[in-house]
Amino acid sequence: MSKSSTGLSLTLYTGPHCELCEHAQAVYEQLSPKNTVLHKVNIRDHSDLYHLYALRIPVLKRSDTGAELGWPFDIDMLEQFLA
Repeated sequence: MSKSSTGLSLTLYTGPHCELCEHAQAVYEQLSPKNTVLHKVNIRDHSDLYHLYALRIPVLKRSDTGAELGWPFDIDMLEQFLA
């Protein structure tokens, strides 16, 4: 799965009541990257994801390359990640 018809698909791995996750989403929304679709996934809903990301959230993952961008990140880092 690479780019969808609407653009690049990104997954934001989050957790319940995760303030850092809210900050990460705000950075994404501030950049408002064109041709991207953001899917939020609560790692608590998937035991395999919980074990993989529990200490790392928030994490953005690209669907086309599998590359991950972990918190903390800023707009410049996000732009480079999406390039």
